[in-house]
Amino acid sequence: MIKTLVLAAALALTAQAQAQSTPSKKAMAAQIVQAQQGGVDQMARQLVEQPAVQLLQRAGMVIQSRVEADKRQAMGRELQDEARKYVEETFPIVRDRARALAPDALVPLLEDKLSEAELQEVLAVLQSPAWRKYQQLAPEMQRALGEKLVADVKPQLEPRLKALDRTMAGKLGMTDTAAPAAAPGGTK
Repeated sequence: MIKTLVLAAALALTAQAQAQSTPSKKAMAAQIVQAQQGGVDQMARQLVEQPAVQLLQRAGMVIQSRVEADKRQAMGRELQDEARKYVEETFPIVRDRARALAPDALVPLLEDKLSEAELQEVLAVLQSPAWRKYQQLAPEMQRALGEKLVADVKPQLEPRLKALDRTMAGKLGMTDTAAPAAAPGGTK
C-alpha cells in the first residue's frame, strides 16, 4: 500500500513538473508555433474559402433552376468572381488574426502537454534541413500521386461519371442539352 502511494506521489510530481512552465519551455513552444505559421495560414484560408465554396454550390443550384440557359455561364462566372474577391479581401484579415491569436492559444497548450525534452525534439525536427526539404516536396508528391491515381481510376470512374451526368441532366430536364461530364483529372 505504501509503495503504491509513493509511486502515485512520484507520478503526480513528474506530471506536475512536466506541466510547469519555464522560460525555456515557453521559448521553445513559441518557436514551434512560429515554425507552424504555414499551417496557421492554411487553416485561416480554409476558414475563409469553405463558406464561399458552399455559397457557390448553392448558387449553382439556383442558377440551374432560375436563370435562363443562355445566361447561366455568365452568371456563374460573375458569382465566382465575387467569391474570389471575397476570399482575396477576407483572407488577409483572418490570416492576420490567426497569426496574432496562435501564440496565446497554442503556446500554453504545448507547454502543458509536452515536456521540455519533447519540445526540444519537436523543435529539432521542425528546424531540420531534411524536414524543410521534405515539406517543400509536398506539392510535387501530391501531384505525382494525383497523376497516377487519375490514370488508374479513370477507366472505372468515367462510365459512372457519365451516368451521373445523364441522371442529373434528366432530373433537370436537360437531357438533350446536357454538357459532357468532365472526367477525373479535368479532361473530357
